[in-house]
Amino acid sequence: MKKLDISIVLDVYDSVDELPATIQKLMQSAKQARDRAYAPYSSFMVGSSIELANGIIVQGNNQENAAYPSGLCAERVAVFYAGATYPGVAIKNIAITVRSLHHTVLVPTPPCGSCRQVLAEYEVNQEDPINVYFMGETGQVVRAKSVKDLLPLIFDSSFLK
Repeated sequence: MKKLDISIVLDVYDSVDELPATIQKLMQSAKQARDRAYAPYSSFMVGSSIELANGIIVQGNNQENAAYPSGLCAERVAVFYAGATYPGVAIKNIAITVRSLHHTVLVPTPPCGSCRQVLAEYEVNQEDPINVYFMGETGQVVRAKSVKDLLPLIFDSSFLK
């Protein structure tokens, strides 16, 4: 038997103020999207903003539904909109922020597993890493230099060939 040791390195910023100016702007856009989320069931609002290679910023927020599987996460709303509106344009950065209506979220909150899988698909297809920045409502911001840092053993189309 062999062991597979997987390690990742993530960058942790103490606050949004430590981020590069372009990423501060992207996170501010994510906060604006978050505040427009439709989350009447979970009261957990998520916003995301994507910076495309052409400089365009695309927003997304979670959209819940009483039939829970019918809702969609903020990251996938933004990614699917970007893919539908700007096909073939690479995603450079995604910023994600969350807010609960019941308590202050201080812990950086990463994308869920489904969103990681969708982001991985886009990253593999564009053959260029996507920077993933995520935070709670306030406080620290974490940066992964690639979706592979958040989902190291990705499942992609190469397994289907």
